[in-house]
Amino acid sequence: MPIQQLNDEQVRTWTREQKDRWWLENIYRGDMPQLTLRAGATGFFLGGFLSATNLYVGAKTGWSLGVGVTSVILAFAAFRVLREFKIGKPFTILENNAVQSVATAAGYMTAPLVSSLTAFMVMTNHVLPWWQMFGWNVVISILGVLMAFPMKRRFVNDEQQPFPEGRACAVVLDSLYPDAPPGGSNSVGVVQAAPDAHHVWLGELKAKALFGAAGIAALIEFLKVESFHVLLQNRLYGALAHAWGGVGVAEDKVLHLPEHLLGWYWPLAERIKGLPYGIMGTDVRQLAIDPTLDVTMFGAGGLTGTRVANSLLLGALFNWAFLAPLMISIGEIAPKADGTFGRGYLLNSWCLWWGVAIMVTGSLTSLFGKPELIIGAVKGMFGQKTTGPDPVADIELPLWISYLGMPIVGGVAVALNYWWFGINPLLGALAIPMILVLTLIAANATALTSTTPTGSLSKITQFTFGALAPSHPATNLITAGMTSEAASNASNLLMDIKPGYMLGAKPRQQAVGHILGIFSGGLASTVLFFVLFLPKYDATLPLGPQVTKDYPFPSVDLWIGVAKLIESGATHLQTSALIAMGVAAVVGVVLESARIWSKGKFPLSPVAIGLGVVIPVDSTLMMWAGAVFFWFMERRYSTRDEKSLGNGLWAQSVEPIAAGLVAGAALTGILGQVIKVFVLDWLWMLPAAAEAVK
Repeated sequence: MPIQQLNDEQVRTWTREQKDRWWLENIYRGDMPQLTLRAGATGFFLGGFLSATNLYVGAKTGWSLGVGVTSVILAFAAFRVLREFKIGKPFTILENNAVQSVATAAGYMTAPLVSSLTAFMVMTNHVLPWWQMFGWNVVISILGVLMAFPMKRRFVNDEQQPFPEGRACAVVLDSLYPDAPPGGSNSVGVVQAAPDAHHVWLGELKAKALFGAAGIAALIEFLKVESFHVLLQNRLYGALAHAWGGVGVAEDKVLHLPEHLLGWYWPLAERIKGLPYGIMGTDVRQLAIDPTLDVTMFGAGGLTGTRVANSLLLGALFNWAFLAPLMISIGEIAPKADGTFGRGYLLNSWCLWWGVAIMVTGSLTSLFGKPELIIGAVKGMFGQKTTGPDPVADIELPLWISYLGMPIVGGVAVALNYWWFGINPLLGALAIPMILVLTLIAANATALTSTTPTGSLSKITQFTFGALAPSHPATNLITAGMTSEAASNASNLLMDIKPGYMLGAKPRQQAVGHILGIFSGGLASTVLFFVLFLPKYDATLPLGPQVTKDYPFPSVDLWIGVAKLIESGATHLQTSALIAMGVAAVVGVVLESARIWSKGKFPLSPVAIGLGVVIPVDSTLMMWAGAVFFWFMERRYSTRDEKSLGNGLWAQSVEPIAAGLVAGAALTGILGQVIKVFVLDWLWMLPAAAEAVK
């Protein structure tokens, strides 16, 4: 059945108590099985598999894949197969949600292993024991969970922030379980009337729209991902061709749908004088302006909406199409030694800092724009109440657990950093409040776009503590790693809670599920790290070449580069970058104040503008294209008869279609990465083997 949600007017004008009471009465499914033994076990093992996949992808590309929608569909499919063999009871919608909560937490446990921890080990030429890697990762992740729950009441209950990927999970689950009983105390003991024919038709249409969109996205991704076609055209067809006396297809000649939409244009522009290919004399490819076909981001734009997408586009174009080429043309940004620039170099040497400044001030203004939330939280520590009885007090994770747990777990983290990495306890203790502030900013960004800028925010910590202890790389690497992992887990937990909130799950059980996922992902990824990257470790040789022999680890290179920059003493930014930071900080306060004053009607978001600088331009362009496409289609068909196919698809099924695009592209992309890593490296010998047999 359709998911009930408050409209924009209710979100703006109702108090949090009113919203909580409405949720209890209309959404909450308190008696439905949720974190059962089978759900926990499924999430534990599925999460271990997905964390392994993310470890591969992170080592190859530096990116982590979202696994929320993936885990939902995989769990549903697994238990549907079991039901076909008459094994077990039907899986409830909230059990499936619990699976995704566990699996998603596990999937994101790989970040330090492809960034800060590995950078530390390479710089110090010292391999940490597996139990230290696992223990440190788990402790910092639990710290992030404890930081998340005081923010949950604000981002999820009160402001009803979108969390696009979390919303996609909820929509997918709702479509997979159309017969799930409704929630809320209003429905307890009441026999539900059978839905009319129109609602049955609409529910079926939404399910078909979701799976149809997923199929289209999967087909596009299949045609685009090179590994599928290397497997089919080079490995398998090549083996047959050799066996029958023919010639196989060379790996660099396989046919597939081009990823770069303007790949045909650049050679033409270089040959024909007069065709534009640069901005202020700089090749746009050096500015990372090269649109790509990314169906996942197109669907994410449909879930995010035009307000955030427009702000992302504004930030991206202002930075990459104006500021960056302007700074290059006037000599404020010098090229690298080989005369090139590139996105990573431009971002870290100049552009990142004004983007971070506008996100920081925008997020803090948003926080302090509602002082009653802070005051209420502080008073709640002492058992005082600012309003009437809390309607969800028996369901929410008690805040005293966070308030008591954060200093305890933070103290454990400081102790581990001192024992294992030699970090001064005073500096370690100073990192905890800084991590809390940066986690708030990361959660705000995740709430808007499902993109958590942990890499950018960790650089603030890395430079801050690098300035305090420039000769000790572990201080800036490990404290920045703490920022990245804590912020990632806090934001990820809020993302997990969003579908649970929309479907009526118990927040306490989701917290337990997230902790379970932390242990699953931490264990799987740590063991796999040694199996994959250090199978024949030789302590007498430099560690770096051994780790990166078969995997590029691009994030490790970035972290080491910043650490060496700090160690050398070259920590001063250009004056122009400092001026840009100051201006951006003021603009962030002004724009967020305008949003608060207009009660959310102001069309721009300073956090999203800053994210437009950090997120790759091609992703921003596809998100904007998706948001505008779905906005146009919804606007065009919303005035038609609600029983018409056009209205049912484009006015009432936007979320299922967008979620289907995200799910289909994500699943196929992950499969492509698995084939690239697991299959192709083992099948390289097929043509030669066939020739030998011949």
